[in-house]
Amino acid sequence: MALSVLALAACDPQVPDSAAGIGEATSPFNAPPEVEAGRTLNGDPLVPGGRFADESGSSATANWQDPLPSGGASSDDIARETAAALAATGQNSGREPLQASPSNPAPAVIGNPGISDENDFEAVSNRQTIESDAERLQRQRAQYKVVSPTDVPDRPDDLSPNIVRYALSTSNPKGQRIYSRAGINLQARSQRHCAEYASADLAQTDFLEMGGPKRDRKSLDPDGDGYACGWDPAPFRAAVRAQGN
Repeated sequence: MALSVLALAACDPQVPDSAAGIGEATSPFNAPPEVEAGRTLNGDPLVPGGRFADESGSSATANWQDPLPSGGASSDDIARETAAALAATGQNSGREPLQASPSNPAPAVIGNPGISDENDFEAVSNRQTIESDAERLQRQRAQYKVVSPTDVPDRPDDLSPNIVRYALSTSNPKGQRIYSRAGINLQARSQRHCAEYASADLAQTDFLEMGGPKRDRKSLDPDGDGYACGWDPAPFRAAVRAQGN
């Protein structure tokens, strides 16, 4: 029986210890290990050597903790150089630098022809006097001319028809049929052709030139009253009556 137990023990595989190597040294509650400045946890430098090169071409490692070079300018030197540059800028123009302030007076504009000084009494009084004003008024009166009105010239008979004369030569009101009109779709044709004119006066003039009022080639007067595209002679007759009164 003892031999059987020993044989079974020899065949039983070894189970590894899963907690091996874990102790107080690897606890997550332990303080982090001390690391040298500029290096990683493994001791390697943060910036590998040869990554950056200085002006001489030699390899250098950047370290923000390194002090400034002994030959570099300090903050006091930079401040003195800045003050000297500002002072030199103010001396180059020959004038003292302008200090911005709300209490400063508005700058004076000199020699700008685009701005008039007619509202400046002092500026105008330096150029004009009472005597110069009187002379200028006298020159303007001498140049003033009165044009007498003349009669309106008569229109020659060879020009386009006179719609005013035609209005005064008729007596029938608008819409009263005087002339016969024959054709198909007179109203539709009238609307289409009347749309070609900018005003009823132009339509009436063209209507008379084409033989109206007796002839109506473009159906401008479908109702036969002698007036094209709704033209009305009443305002012209009223104007003549008002002038006679």
